[in-house]
Amino acid sequence: MIEHLAWVTTGPARGGDKDEPLVVPALEAWGVRVDVVDWDDPAVDWSRFDRVVLRSTWDYPERLAEFVPWLERVDAVSDLVNPLPFIRWSHDKRYLAELASAGVPITPTRFVEPGSEVALPGGDFVVKPAVGAGSREVASYGPDQHATALEHLTRLHEAGQVALLQPHLRSVAVEGEWPMVFLEGAFSHAANKRIDLPRAGRIDGLFAEETNTPHDPSREQLAVAEAAMRVVTDRLGAPTYGRVDLVRDDAGGFRVLEVELVEPSLFLACAGTAALDRFVTGLLR
Repeated sequence: MIEHLAWVTTGPARGGDKDEPLVVPALEAWGVRVDVVDWDDPAVDWSRFDRVVLRSTWDYPERLAEFVPWLERVDAVSDLVNPLPFIRWSHDKRYLAELASAGVPITPTRFVEPGSEVALPGGDFVVKPAVGAGSREVASYGPDQHATALEHLTRLHEAGQVALLQPHLRSVAVEGEWPMVFLEGAFSHAANKRIDLPRAGRIDGLFAEETNTPHDPSREQLAVAEAAMRVVTDRLGAPTYGRVDLVRDDAGGFRVLEVELVEPSLFLACAGTAALDRFVTGLLR
C-alpha cells in the first residue's frame, strides 16, 4: 500500500506545474501523505517514500550528469515512477529513429553528432537538442539565417549534445501541437498546445509560454499516437503515464514530434475528473 509519496520537482519550476494543484489534493483525499520535494535536495532521505514520482524536474537536461546518478540512487531505495528503463529510453530523442524503424510516422529528423559535418536545409527548419525540455534551446531558422543556426549547433555540440534538424512545419504556427496522454499504456485524453517558437532566439526560464485547450482527437491522430505507444509497451511494458505529441505535416498527415515518459505535463486541466481519477489510481496501484 502506498502511504507516503514524493512528488518531485525542482526549485525553479515550483508553481509552474498545472497538474500539481489537481493531483496532490486528490492523493491526500485517499489518505496518502504527499511531500513536494526538489530532486537535488541533499537533505531528502528517498528511502522513506513508498513511491517517488517525477513531475516537474524540468532542469534535468542541463544537469544530466547529476540527474542520472540521482535516479539510480532513488531507484535502489524506492519505487521510481516512471521506472528507470522508461526514463533511460525516452530522455534522448534519438528514440525517434526507433519509432521510424517500426513504421510510426515521425517528424523528419536528422541527428547531427558533435564533430560531424553539417549540411543545413534550404528551407525553414528547426534546431533542437536531443536531450531537452520546455522548448529550451529550440529555435526555427530561415534559409538566410544559416550563420546563426550554425552558432546554435555549435553551442549544442560544445555542451556535448546531439542536435536534431527538422523541417519547420507550416501547420505548427497555425494549429499548434496535440499532446495525447496515456495512462498505464491506454489513451486517456488529448489537448491542443500552442507555443510561439523563437525565431533564431532563446526562451527565458525553464519553459516556453503555452496556450492549452481540450481536444477531441481524430481517428488518425489516435492511430498514430497508439502506434507510438505500442513501440514503448512492446519494448518496456506500459508506463504509468506518458505523452505522445503530434504535429500535422505539410501534406496533412499526423506525425510524432516526441514521446514524453520522464516528467510530462499531463494536461489534466483539459480533461474531466475521470482522467484525474485514472491518474491517481494508477499512481497508487
